Amino acid sequence: MKIAVMTLFILIAAAACAQVDIAPAYTPKFPGDPAHSSAEASALGYMRTVASAQREYKKKHGGFATALSALVGTGSFTRRMASTDRRDYEVKFHSTGKAYSLTLVPKKFDPGHRSFYTDESGEIRADDAKPATASSDPVNRKG
Repeated sequence: MKIAVMTLFILIAAAACAQVDIAPAYTPKFPGDPAHSSAEASALGYMRTVASAQREYKKKHGGFATALSALVGTGSFTRRMASTDRRDYEVKFHSTGKAYSLTLVPKKFDPGHRSFYTDESGEIRADDAKPATASSDPVNRKG
């Protein structure tokens, strides 16, 4: 009896040690969604919102906003979105008024957290190992 209980204990302990923390599979938010995780989907949505607000801002003011706070109230850009801390990502924004760039850098690079970059062209680019730049590979929609 002692041997059976001890064997059972060892099997349970081994199983507990063998468990790997596996995140649930990401479910795409729309057809062609290029995100690898919910965090990336949020980051990409943020980038699209900034790009849209910048286009609207330029139409109205003749140039791009030089600060994220200037975009508040433009399109769907809110006051909270002007914060450069986006949970899993840090926002890097630069603008001269004639051109701008926006980079989202994950606080931790892993398969579900790539870095993203966009500028006045509207093309979103990604890098899985370092901050994305204008020369990074474009994010292609799946499907």
